[in-house]
Amino acid sequence: MTHAIHILNGPNLNLLGKRQPEIYGPLTLADVEARCAALAGELRLRTKFLQSNWEGQLVDWIHEARDAAAGIVINPGALSHTSVAILDALNAFDGPVIEVHISNIHKREAFRHHSFVSQRAQAVIAGCGTDGYPIALRHMATLVGQ
Repeated sequence: MTHAIHILNGPNLNLLGKRQPEIYGPLTLADVEARCAALAGELRLRTKFLQSNWEGQLVDWIHEARDAAAGIVINPGALSHTSVAILDALNAFDGPVIEVHISNIHKREAFRHHSFVSQRAQAVIAGCGTDGYPIALRHMATLVGQ
């Protein structure tokens, strides 16, 4: 049996590989998606990989995950620090949630040190670059019993 894991990405992550590569690295979001898909197969997971610059779209996808996913990996980007709506949506999701940040948000500007999403997440991975995504998937496989 394979469990579906939704991997949700927030604002500006569509620019991964182009925007501030000194912070976010050279890989594109498509590269990260391909790595996650390959690893998911090894872990007997299925992934649905999505990105939006719109808060409401992310909320809608979290709602859809209630019926379609065993877990959510989310990199909400800057919405981590501002979105109670995403937190509320995640609180209505019954499965595990893992929050991923490519950079170490605790070494950056003070406003980035707080994440609303962290209040809901079983785990937070920050500062591992794009390697945080496969780390999150491996831990998610444990959480959903694969």
